Amino acid sequence: MSEAPVSNGDLPVLAIDGLSVAYRGEGGLQRVVHDVSLRVRPGEVVALVGESGSGKTTTAQAVIGLLAQNGRVETGAIRLNGADIAHWSQKQLDTVRGRKISLIPQDPGGSLNPVKTIGAQVAEVFRIHREETGRATPKEIDARVIDLLARVGLSQPELRAKQYPHELSGGMRQRVLIAIAVAMRPALIVADEPTSALDVTVQKRILDLIDTLRREDGTAVLLVTHDLGVAADRANHIVVLKDGRIQEQGPTTDILAAPRSAYTRQLLADAPSLNKVAHARPARPGLPSGTSGDGPAIVVESYVQDFPVDHGSARTFRAVDGVSFTVPRGTTHALVGESGSGKTTTARAVVGFQKPTAGRILIDGTDLATLRGPALRGFRRTIQLVYQNPFGSLDPLQTIFRIVEEPLLNFASVPREDRARKVASILDRVGLPQTVLTRKARALSGGQRQRVALARALILDPKVLVLDEAVSALDVTVQARILELLDELQRALGLTYLFVSHDLAVVRQIADTVSVLHDGRQVDGGRVEDVFERPGSAYTRELIGAIPGNRSLAHA
Repeated sequence: MSEAPVSNGDLPVLAIDGLSVAYRGEGGLQRVVHDVSLRVRPGEVVALVGESGSGKTTTAQAVIGLLAQNGRVETGAIRLNGADIAHWSQKQLDTVRGRKISLIPQDPGGSLNPVKTIGAQVAEVFRIHREETGRATPKEIDARVIDLLARVGLSQPELRAKQYPHELSGGMRQRVLIAIAVAMRPALIVADEPTSALDVTVQKRILDLIDTLRREDGTAVLLVTHDLGVAADRANHIVVLKDGRIQEQGPTTDILAAPRSAYTRQLLADAPSLNKVAHARPARPGLPSGTSGDGPAIVVESYVQDFPVDHGSARTFRAVDGVSFTVPRGTTHALVGESGSGKTTTARAVVGFQKPTAGRILIDGTDLATLRGPALRGFRRTIQLVYQNPFGSLDPLQTIFRIVEEPLLNFASVPREDRARKVASILDRVGLPQTVLTRKARALSGGQRQRVALARALILDPKVLVLDEAVSALDVTVQARILELLDELQRALGLTYLFVSHDLAVVRQIADTVSVLHDGRQVDGGRVEDVFERPGSAYTRELIGAIPGNRSLAHA
């Protein structure tokens, strides 16, 4: 990262000493953060790193006074510019929130009011802090809003101010949240996973923006992230949390070069962007000829997909334009690109959810466009889809047994005892204990839920799995375990994967071949190692350059 204007003589903007936080539940108080201490100085970025449940977000919420109603600070001090705010009332905290300390939340969609314009939501900050803005007139506030939207890099700021959140992209909405956070030039910004929901190139631009504003204003940043690659690129100091306890902390260069904690070493080992050699998939001889066995598993030829612009309109929008690739049996082909690149549209066509406008798609030698009725239904057994969100794709009212069993009821006439044996067997195959069979999805972790989704997809013995961002919602350590499982399943069962992702670091780990899509067109493709070493397009080079951890590795 760029050097921050930090000196050892600077007093910390934020000083946390011996912080413990607990939540009240049915069994009484349960402590989730234990004796956490850290410092953030002017212009410095300190990263809180850990998995879900590590306590990093709870620590950040305690700092800004946004713990859930059943949460409380038990012990310790939280000093903002020397004043201990750990036990301040909400009314007291309102005097510093936005003005001295502000928050950039994780979800740019859920954090903005859908019925208020962007300009009105940014202007609200100035109206709340009227004393600091010199009791500006509405016209003066409007001018400040426009200037602020321009400062965070939004094009046509006058137009954006009049628009509603749904009219902006995810990256644009996140810029609006940053504008709100920096409006009063606070001393400290708490950035809670500010880019985890964004494509990798958009993520880089947002992090670059935060870095620029930090340098210009000398703002301190407490960065909450599960991604050590992001922390490695952006932080001066890293604090590693696990189960609410600090495992280690220190300068970023020291943590990366010589981690003392076994947990930190595991995080580093699991981060594909920080361990490129270990995570590069070994080359397989003969790829991508597609001549082994009796032909390739997937063939996509000059695929085109148009959608109507409006319902009933003759006008169309071309989402995919002439994409072609071949996937040999037992291998993994990745579709890579940002949101809107056409990768998910292509994946849905491969599964048979939509008929191509032009071109053809063959699965196991069968042209999908020729299938109708029972033939199309029978084809569903050959190819299965695993979705991005393992919680949203599982019925919350059914037990895990019913969820995994359901495809057998829909596609085959299998006796009850045989179904039970098959469900138990497939759970063993994906590494889940039999004890989860009677539970519901909400009682499982994210990694366990994704294993259930895999079990459900595999129980019909398909030949092809389409994995649509199947690990993007998971923490890096859980993600690593799922990728290992996918590799084991492929080797054991001879599966073919079509892997949809925006993350080239993950693609390098799991895929044999890749197609890079941009605005519906294929701009690069071939063996993964060839595309990484010799990218054929400026867009592919941008994707590779945006992988978190690249900057830290370049300076290692």
